[in-house]
Amino acid sequence: MHTDLCDMLGIEVPIFAFTHCRDVVVEVSKAGGFGVLGAVGFTAEDLEKELQWIDEHIGNKPYGVDTVIPGKYEGMGEMDPEKLQAQLRASVPQAHRDFAAKLLDDAGVPELPEEERSDRLLGWTLATALPQIECALSHDKVKLIANALGTPPPDVIQSIHGTGRKVAALCGSAYQALKHKEAGVDIVIAQGYEGGGHTGEIGSIVLWPEVVEAIAPTPMLAAGGIGTGSQVAAALSVGAAGVWTGSIWLAVKEAMGATAQKESYLSATSRDTIRSRSVTGKPARMLRNRWTEAWDSEDAPAPLPMPLQGMVTLDMVRRTHQYAEKAQDVAFNPVGQIVGSMNQILPARDVLGELLEGYYDAVDRLQAIASDH
Repeated sequence: MHTDLCDMLGIEVPIFAFTHCRDVVVEVSKAGGFGVLGAVGFTAEDLEKELQWIDEHIGNKPYGVDTVIPGKYEGMGEMDPEKLQAQLRASVPQAHRDFAAKLLDDAGVPELPEEERSDRLLGWTLATALPQIECALSHDKVKLIANALGTPPPDVIQSIHGTGRKVAALCGSAYQALKHKEAGVDIVIAQGYEGGGHTGEIGSIVLWPEVVEAIAPTPMLAAGGIGTGSQVAAALSVGAAGVWTGSIWLAVKEAMGATAQKESYLSATSRDTIRSRSVTGKPARMLRNRWTEAWDSEDAPAPLPMPLQGMVTLDMVRRTHQYAEKAQDVAFNPVGQIVGSMNQILPARDVLGELLEGYYDAVDRLQAIASDH
């Protein structure tokens, strides 16, 4: 399995692993794939610590960093992080905060100690993403900056290109993919409806070939519902230059999630996910639970636009992470429909190995079929 992306980035196989866990980044890259660390949730100072740790453990392997700069969001244009924070904080209705707090209290989730409480935005805007990008670009082993929502602004793309790095961006339609290409994005990541986190309305098997045709010769990474080697083979068969995976790394041995969270993934079926605006303000796929159901009820306030809803739910994310054993019924567990195939906790290296083995098995089956006719 070797495509032009392997040569572009200096990797052995075009399997990309998006994760918020530095250990997973290291293990995937050392095994020949390409680990990508999600920067949302980190201050620039904390991100610097994470990247230093990765640099010290990854050897001479490359890796990437993923940020979130939406194409549209509340407060767009304000570049002073402190002013933006104050503006957004004042825009959140108290009713939304009260509704979220009651859900947590009714579920018995303890409050955080006073010194650990914060409603500070860590990502989701250009003003908060730029320090993360600047931090990433100061690390030589970072070879790719990806943007999870929308086309990166022209000056951001130019600054990344100016350092010799590549730019990737996710999309959910051929229209969005063309916008990425026209802006100078080097790699377009087409994520289908099945994927975890923010997704569009189009299923992967329809989306992928549409995007391949629309943006050629710009390479496309296929995303959304990939968790087996045969699915990797299917993606490459329709023209993908590689695959972008995320959900399957949530329950690996090295993932930092609590045991209770991993068990929620392992016990779920493919029918247990839902696209909901209840956490970020944009449709994102996650496990269905009391939290998602409550925000969909008739007496619930309508979820706010990004990033205001994220400010409402920041306390939930922190509390359910801290007290995971008591909080899974109201926790944010982003994951794609492939969760139904996530049935055991394995080392990240073994998961990558199974993807490769399954890919070669699928190719052998196709070759056997072809040779019979």
